[in-house]
Amino acid sequence: VQLQAYGGGLVQAGGSLRLSCAASGIIISFNSMSWYRQAPGNQRELVATMTMSGGTDYADSVKGRFTISRDNAKNMLFLQMNSLKPEDTAVYYCSARIFVTQENYWGQGTQVTVSS
Repeated sequence: VQLQAYGGGLVQAGGSLRLSCAASGIIISFNSMSWYRQAPGNQRELVATMTMSGGTDYADSVKGRFTISRDNAKNMLFLQMNSLKPEDTAVYYCSARIFVTQENYWGQGTQVTVSS
């Protein structure tokens, strides 16, 4: 299983970014997919999850601003981030929880920096 996240960068507060995660070795629509983030000195936190059935869940801190989605044909996961705040600054990770084994897989992170 390989997960490659990209799309991070430097953006001003109030701006938007779209993160992408390309998956190989799994079919993302057959598994639960999530975005996590980790800021310096903080624990990794769950940002958004999409279940196999397409249901979504978000951390309270990003509700109404972030949207998780997937493209089944391309086997890709996305995170649209709007109205970004400096506190959204973190390394963002794509993660897969395999339905059959309940194993978790992680991709390399992509840095998101929001300037005030």
